[in-house]
Amino acid sequence: MTTAYAIGDVHGHLDKLRAAHDLIAADRDRTGNDAPVIHLGDLVDRGPHSAEVMDYVIETVARDPRNRVILGNHDRMFAWFLEDQPRHDPKLFEGLSWLHQRLGGQMTLASYGIDPTGPPEDVHREARARVPQSHVNFIRERPLTQAMGELFFVHAGLRSGVPIPEQTVEDMLWIREDFLMDTHDHGPVVVHGHTPVEEVVHHGTRIGLDTGAAFGGPLSPVVFEGRAAFLLTPTGRAPVPSAR
Repeated sequence: MTTAYAIGDVHGHLDKLRAAHDLIAADRDRTGNDAPVIHLGDLVDRGPHSAEVMDYVIETVARDPRNRVILGNHDRMFAWFLEDQPRHDPKLFEGLSWLHQRLGGQMTLASYGIDPTGPPEDVHREARARVPQSHVNFIRERPLTQAMGELFFVHAGLRSGVPIPEQTVEDMLWIREDFLMDTHDHGPVVVHGHTPVEEVVHHGTRIGLDTGAAFGGPLSPVVFEGRAAFLLTPTGRAPVPSAR
């Protein structure tokens, strides 16, 4: 039986990430569980401490290889902004860029001590000078998915009717309604983030773990025992409810 921990979208909230790791450590102490921890991407943007989150995650992964991180769309936008010439994500609506307030790139740059409101050329130049190359490399090296027995971890989701090896990068980073409204069984339970929900709910074929840390909600660590999921709380495990 596959056992794994998972954490949804962090979005620059170091305190919430530390708290989630503390709950996982407490569960390990109670159960002896040695399972890996899968972080579902979107480490950066919208929250106040993206730079500190990057430092913390890089150090945590280096110290304990049980910690794994897959790529989120916000992580990729950050890395693309830091290329020689900022690369625009084609999935963004016309008129939006990573520096738009809706996306949170300005808060990410501010966490590195960069004034994001200056002339775009100056902001880009300063960002390339100030953001550690180790942070950029870490993002660029992230896999898109993690497959583990009965579980399949991906940031946004999968497209119905498409075999997993043929899924596109854009869908795995950006898909929403076409995945969320579909009941297609991909085989393993698809564990994803990307789309905020009020609470973690098991939909049988999928389970979303983004509980809106970016917008004042909690970061909800979950442990999986096979296809069953349990929310980690200060008082122990709580079974994740099934969709009604």
